[in-house]
Amino acid sequence: MFVARLAGTPVFDPAGDQIGRIRDVVTTLRGSRPPSAHGMVVEVQPRRRVFLPITRVRGIEAGAVIFTGRINMRRFEQRVTETLVIGEMLDLTVRVRDEQMTVYDVAMAEIKPSTWEITKVAVYKGRRRREPKVVGWDEVSGFDILQKDQGAAGLIASFEEMRAADMASALHDLPGKRRIEIARALDDDRLADVLEELPPGDQIGILGMLEPERAADVLEEMNPDDAADLLGDLPDQQAAELLALMEPKEAAPVRRLLTYPQDTAGGMMTSEPVILPPSGTVAEALAHIRQHDLTPAVAAQVYITRPPNETPTGPYLGVTHFQRLLRDPPSTLLGAVIDPSIDPIRPEFTLPEVAFYLANYNLVAAPVVDELNRLVGAVTVDDVLDHLLPEDWRERPEP
Repeated sequence: MFVARLAGTPVFDPAGDQIGRIRDVVTTLRGSRPPSAHGMVVEVQPRRRVFLPITRVRGIEAGAVIFTGRINMRRFEQRVTETLVIGEMLDLTVRVRDEQMTVYDVAMAEIKPSTWEITKVAVYKGRRRREPKVVGWDEVSGFDILQKDQGAAGLIASFEEMRAADMASALHDLPGKRRIEIARALDDDRLADVLEELPPGDQIGILGMLEPERAADVLEEMNPDDAADLLGDLPDQQAAELLALMEPKEAAPVRRLLTYPQDTAGGMMTSEPVILPPSGTVAEALAHIRQHDLTPAVAAQVYITRPPNETPTGPYLGVTHFQRLLRDPPSTLLGAVIDPSIDPIRPEFTLPEVAFYLANYNLVAAPVVDELNRLVGAVTVDDVLDHLLPEDWRERPEP
């Protein structure tokens, strides 16, 4: 059973209910003897990692791991003597018969009931990851050597299908050295998505280890409100330097957001909601909200303004909802489907006022207009939740 292929596999209890997903396998190195695999790291909701002893595993099938008994929901804490297969073994440089190679994956086998060992290693030479070869554990040396630059290709491959929030959780739990290696190896767009889901401390640490030009590129790929929040946590001089390195068009909305206090509508809002003129049609609106990079909350409403249709816009006219768009013919003009019951809010609205507004009208987003009646952004319910929760909520503290 190759371990990297287990990443993300659903875990089911004896009753057939899914309780989480596999994130890693815990082993203990034993010199020249094959390492023992004595458990799995399972991520359960809400984003908590727990330990599943290998003795509880009753079956590893295609697309499922089944265990028996009960699982301890205490958060997993790695011991000094333990090694994580995916987090720490993949991408290591090892020696196979005096030849230097890179670890692509490792395989474990059940040598007797409820006893598993790492028995084989998939390795490749140079950059030919598509041509790995499998060798026995006893043919490999070098797993016990701390390496300055371990690489990240194998670990990233095991994370490839994860949602950004799940990858952020996995990254958060890696040792600091590996976290930085992975971050440096990710492309700008993927790293931006992951950074948006990390705690502020991790965000600052990763951004600080990147070259300034690369850090600016990643900030450009982030949502402007998330980039503004991150820059707001940095020292003023560092934030100013990064803003100066960003493309002026990408930096402009971030600069505007930084002028508002963080716990106000202006500080929380996204400056890139879906905006169309009243002469647009329902078909155009539906095409815009189909964009895969929009969150459900942002895609739930279309804001209608006079040109220009980028924030800050021309005069704000109103909002129409996704449900209304589905009920009207595609050729209907957006000016005819405006909801007259929704009033916009101002940028200075406080966090409690914004939360009350969304709850009172059962909305997932609210338009934000300035004193000139220009649309400057929209506050979504996920923006509000991020600010209502404790600052360290992503750290997943014990209840």
